[in-house]
Amino acid sequence: MPGMKSTQLEFSIQRPKEEDRNFHKGGRSFYFFDFDDNIACLTTPLILFHKTTNAELSLSSQEWALAHSMIGRSGPYEDYEIRYNDKDGTFKHFRDQEIHDLEKLGRKNQIFESDVAHVLGLSDLEWKGPSWDCFYHSVFNQRPISIITARGHSPGTIQKGIQLFVDHGWLNQTPNYLTIYPVSNTNVRIELGDVNQKLGTAELKQRAIRNSVLRAFETYGYSDHHRFGMSDDDPKNLQLIIEEMTVLKKEFPRICFFVIETFNNRFVKHEIVESKVQSDYLKNHQEQLPLLK
Repeated sequence: MPGMKSTQLEFSIQRPKEEDRNFHKGGRSFYFFDFDDNIACLTTPLILFHKTTNAELSLSSQEWALAHSMIGRSGPYEDYEIRYNDKDGTFKHFRDQEIHDLEKLGRKNQIFESDVAHVLGLSDLEWKGPSWDCFYHSVFNQRPISIITARGHSPGTIQKGIQLFVDHGWLNQTPNYLTIYPVSNTNVRIELGDVNQKLGTAELKQRAIRNSVLRAFETYGYSDHHRFGMSDDDPKNLQLIIEEMTVLKKEFPRICFFVIETFNNRFVKHEIVESKVQSDYLKNHQEQLPLLK
């Protein structure tokens, strides 16, 4: 396989497949992943615009996570603003471009695919996110997974980008996708009921989680022994993700729902127990793995 990393290949050969924890009871383990700074750390920049000069300032996604609540209000980004035009605004690199625009730039692939290809040319220590091992475990064992990301690419573009991890040997097979929700994509917003394009990322992720849980029931049948977990690194998203899973727990009280917080390299498991949140601090990313079994 082109680009296969020998250590990754050896790991795949030696590693036994594992059944879902509750497989013998008819349950499946479903895992939902945010992508950026969680599965992988890409170099895709976000662009701020100076309020008076229109000068552009690039931020990494890590810088954005720490500062976006202060942009235009206080601190070093007080004089900058966020612009929401998909084509040339703050998130333009997190959206697909029209084919003719790509051709003008002499490009064949969407930005997401190119950014994944770029980091795969670097050391894996530079791009592996805190939930990479969980993602690998899920793919290796063909757990049904959902990608729920703030990006606005098409689901097909997200699939093509992730397929590069397979093509380069970092994943042993194509993921067993349950759903793919790039929640800032216009068509995905409509699918999630945001016809007027007014909901924020966290609210859209809430809806994507609910849709994914219901899709799991449609595809695999209902079982009291199903398990649903999601990992995300954004504090605001995490708050509303926990809220949504708390609501789901009330509706399906016998099913396990939990969230893994990976913000600022912390690993905290928040499990919804009897409509309350029980939080456990994990020492490192390896302690996430038993949760997926």
